[in-house]
Amino acid sequence: MESHEEKIETIIEPTHDFFKINWIELWHYRDLLFLLVRRDFVSKYKQTILGPAWFVFQPLMTTVVFTIIFGKFAKIPTHEIPPMLFYLCGLLAWDYFAQCVSGISSSLISNVNLFSKVYFPRLIIPLSIILSNLMKYGLQLVVFLGFFSYFKFFTSASQFIHPNGWLLLLPVMVVITALASLGVGLWVCAMTVKYRDFQHLIGFTVQLWMYGTPIIYPLSLVPEKWKWLVLLNPMTEIVEFYRLAFFGKGTLTFEGVFLSLTVITILFLTGLFAFNKA
Repeated sequence: MESHEEKIETIIEPTHDFFKINWIELWHYRDLLFLLVRRDFVSKYKQTILGPAWFVFQPLMTTVVFTIIFGKFAKIPTHEIPPMLFYLCGLLAWDYFAQCVSGISSSLISNVNLFSKVYFPRLIIPLSIILSNLMKYGLQLVVFLGFFSYFKFFTSASQFIHPNGWLLLLPVMVVITALASLGVGLWVCAMTVKYRDFQHLIGFTVQLWMYGTPIIYPLSLVPEKWKWLVLLNPMTEIVEFYRLAFFGKGTLTFEGVFLSLTVITILFLTGLFAFNKA
């Protein structure tokens, strides 16, 4: 008597529904999410001499270069804030965004072998990058607070540094930054699947984007006729928030915040749509 085995085949296809994200399924795969976060954090610098210290060393070196070039030679004003602290604050906000965008942009390509072996919600990979970079952000925040405390309590610059109640909203701003980077990263990630050129362009684009963000200069230096263009950059008001919260000197307006949140919301929702389609 012959036995007939039933063959079961599951086909995974892109979804065509705009908001079709199974959040319950993402929760069920939380163990995998934490494993991927640990993998991303540990493996990146596992065979390096400095290890996780690279998370701190890189922004510090960038800050020193900015201080010499833009502070000493170009003499770009920083509202009486010590240039090193001014740039370090801007980079604290920017680095988290840039690292998330760069990591998410290549996440589908770099994990293609994993996708072909086992099923799991594909959004797990971008989320793991957001969380692993959050750990790096925490290390950089500790270093920044060290420099901040030094300038605040042991130098004459303390009279220009006025931390305030806006600091209570710092966790909210980190979440908004994560949503902005997730939206941009998902867009590029979806495009990279079809056009590999974006994989080579993203690093250059992020670098240019940084100079379009008020990191090496305060927003108040931007001419009024061009300020609307700078405010279209979702990272502009985020960087200004950091300076307002830590130093008491930042340019936040209702129109600017509303425009920034609108752009971030559009990027996030359309990024999810593009990722689902891909």
